[in-house]
This record gives sequence, structure tokens and C-alpha cells, in this order.
Amino acid sequence: MDTPLARELADLSARRRTLDAVQIDFTGDTRILTVSNQKGGVGKTTSAVNVAAALADLGATVLVIDLDPQGNASTALGVPHNADTPSVYDVLIEEFPLAEIVQQSPENERLLCAPSTIHLAGAEIELVAQVAREHRLRRAVHDYLAEHPVDFVIIDCPPSLGLLTINAFTAADEVFIPIQCEYYALEGLSQLLGSIQMIQKHLNPGLHLSTILLTMFDGRTRLAQQVADEVRTHFPEQVLNTVIPRSVRVSEAPSFGQTVIAYDGQSAGAVAYREAAVEIASRTATQSKEK
Repeated sequence: MDTPLARELADLSARRRTLDAVQIDFTGDTRILTVSNQKGGVGKTTSAVNVAAALADLGATVLVIDLDPQGNASTALGVPHNADTPSVYDVLIEEFPLAEIVQQSPENERLLCAPSTIHLAGAEIELVAQVAREHRLRRAVHDYLAEHPVDFVIIDCPPSLGLLTINAFTAADEVFIPIQCEYYALEGLSQLLGSIQMIQKHLNPGLHLSTILLTMFDGRTRLAQQVADEVRTHFPEQVLNTVIPRSVRVSEAPSFGQTVIAYDGQSAGAVAYREAAVEIASRTATQSKEK
């Protein structure tokens, strides 16, 4: 029957078949992306872990660094992160090698995670007194990659612009911003872009905004479409063609210690994240800088 639901199901089936045929050769340099947005609730951690899982599903080796004291990325990847677990805190404050804290996600052997624990909540204060406080994560990541090459490093930041986020910006080459398709999401974007420019000027000249992903998109509302159009007008090269719809499956997956890719890989939310991962993987860091 030619109904909206039937058309939607047919479209989803066609997108699944297209994704099943995708093959990507991961042979380039490691790409380091920091996933950031100082506004909470925009799908930042959800996007970080699901894009990471989808990239691993495509054949990439991916390291997720959970830099958020809440530890939600660690939870979604099924990685233990209780108070006694060696974590990113030990890397930043105690100078542990990153290799000593990295765990493999039970979801995929190519999906790795450097977990966060509650101790990271105090790291902002402790970092103030540390030598080279802005460069601690950068040094740890570079030392790790020298011995353990991976295709992607994805850093999940806290929803703030403190020293943890500055460490992430200094360690990364690319900034990946998830933006919720609602009006308030646009208000903080200029502040975030200003922070990126400050980091470029003083700490990391190679940092650039490479990727914007529109999340929680509700095609039934005019506002969502207006926000999407406005973001695409200002950032035509950085915004992915893929938009992430509001999805019950995406919301349910973390409660099972999984990403939506493992929880229900055929759902609309999982298909959208898989499409976003293909777009990100298809864009080389060089192309992103040129744009």
C-alpha cells in the first residue's frame, strides 16, 4: 500500500541494502576527533559511541576516550568504570600510560575504550597546579599511538569548556559537534566556535571544525527543519547529509550496556548512525582542512 508508513519502511530497507554494500579501506593516518558541545542533552555521548561502534563495524579500529566524569560513554560501550578501575584520571593526574587503562568493548574487538570514573570530577581542580596542564592528554595519546596504531580516536568531552575539554581540543585534529535540532542548540554554538579559535591561536593551530551532525531531528516539526536549514547555510561543508532522528531504540540501548548498533542494528536510529559513520570515514582529514 502506498501510505506514509509503507514509504518510510521501503526507504529504510533501501538504506540498509546500500549500507550492507559499503566497503571502506582504512589505511590512512589516525584521525583524532573530539566530540564537543557545552550544551547538555544534545546527543553528544550518544553520537560519540554510536559513530565509534559503526566505524568499528565498517572495519576500523577505534579508541573512545571517555573524558566526561559521568562515564556515560564507558557505560554504553559495556566497559567497567567503578571507582577502583584505572581510568583517564590516572593518565591525566598520575601520568599512567594510556595503554594501561584501555579496555576492549565486549561489543566489537576493534572497539576500545579508555574509561572515565568519578575521580575525573576532581581533575579540573587538580590540573590547575600541573605542569603543561593543557597538553597532558595530547602527550598520552601520541605515546599510545606510537605503539598501538588505530584508525580513529574519538574523545567524548564533558558538557563544559573547562580544562578537560581544553585537553581534548589540544589532543585532537578535528572537532565533531552534534547539534540538537532545537532553537537553544544554536545559541551556544558561537561560544563553542570562539573557544575553538582560541585553542587554534594559542595551543593547537591544526585544530579545525570538520563535522557537524544534526541530532534528535523530528521531521514533523517546522522548527527542526528551520534549525537544520540555518546550520547548513552557515556550515555547508561541515554538516553531514545524514540527520539522526528521535529514536526509542537509541535511548534504550545504553541501559543494556550497548550502543544502538549492537542493540538493534536494523532500527532507524542505528541506520542513521551507520550512514553518518560512512560519511565521516569517507572524508579524509586533509579534505576537511581544505574545506
